Amino acid sequence: MMLGFLLARMGVNVIILEKHADFLRDFRGDTIHPSTLELMYELGLLHEFLRRPHQELTEMSAQIGGQMMKVGDFTHLPTHCKMLAFMPQWDFLNFLVEQGRRYSSFHVEMETQAVGLIEERGRVVGIRARTKSDEIEIRASLCVAADGRSSIVREQAGLPVMDIGAPMDVLWFRIGREPTDPSQTLGHAEPGKVLVMLDREEYWQCGYVIAKGAFDEIRRSGLENFRSEIGKLQPFLRNRVSELKTWDDVSLLTVKVDRLLKWWKPGLICIGDAAHAMSPVGGVGINLAIQDAVAAANILGSKLVENRLTDADLEATQRRREFPTRATQKLQVVIQRRILSRVLKSTKPFGVPWPIKLMQHWPALRRIPARIIGIGFRPEHIHTPESPSALKR
Repeated sequence: MMLGFLLARMGVNVIILEKHADFLRDFRGDTIHPSTLELMYELGLLHEFLRRPHQELTEMSAQIGGQMMKVGDFTHLPTHCKMLAFMPQWDFLNFLVEQGRRYSSFHVEMETQAVGLIEERGRVVGIRARTKSDEIEIRASLCVAADGRSSIVREQAGLPVMDIGAPMDVLWFRIGREPTDPSQTLGHAEPGKVLVMLDREEYWQCGYVIAKGAFDEIRRSGLENFRSEIGKLQPFLRNRVSELKTWDDVSLLTVKVDRLLKWWKPGLICIGDAAHAMSPVGGVGINLAIQDAVAAANILGSKLVENRLTDADLEATQRRREFPTRATQKLQVVIQRRILSRVLKSTKPFGVPWPIKLMQHWPALRRIPARIIGIGFRPEHIHTPESPSALKR
């Protein structure tokens, strides 16, 4: 959606396909990073964007055993918004749709799913899509796969995937929030258990981290046992865990970490999770996807306007985004293997990791994780111009 908006703003004719009738999906990532807020500022949209309902976080804390530790400080970032914002992804997507519709070349087709590629002489020249009533063909000078970690388009393209692996899955659910609850976003680690809680004002969005493939065993133990475990981790939730009525109130996120060895083939490029599925560690998947979109617009936009796109431009887009993807995934894998995996396997109390101890003595060190999460390894900026002729008359 971000790439479509940026290209239409330049005057490129864009068609975005969304297989559902709306964007309302529970437990989609909804972290808006300072780097994304900076892009909104560069586009002149920040004030209007922040008028949408959202929550703001300037510090990150984690509860390890019985100790509350500060582990991130966003207030020193070199951005206009020195915070993380939490906004439901459907609100973010609807905002981009509203902005995109200011341009005559921006088109969104709902309830339309890409199901195959049209290839001629070794080049992708369009896609086959399924609507509510028919199958259609859409021809294009460039197709972009942005259909997530289970991308149909990248599968159809036959692009090789490197599976990096993940030792955990996440169970997402929501529990009502009361005014007397702590106001911070919490991460809580105990031997064998990790619980992440995101403050959504009216409720807590909770992520219960489990060992890979352990959900069936947890279900066999019973919902009452699961509710009891949540209450033990966060005692102030004990009187509310009964809100989890059935297992239908718990959503399983099967964690994958992978990336394409080659993100493109003639006429096609993959971005976001379709190119690199990220771990939920740090909540940076959306940030990487948005950065991919901006880089793609910066590199490919003028070539599309002038109808002189080449394979070298697609390769340049991958080259631009491959380093931050690799660096972020490497860091996520280290955290998964050296911290999360050990916590999940632990049966005895464990000490506070020494980097977190140092952060308590030297608060300036908290700026490092905030910088990595909030901005990333290679932040992108808007270099694409708005074409006056693209605006609707």
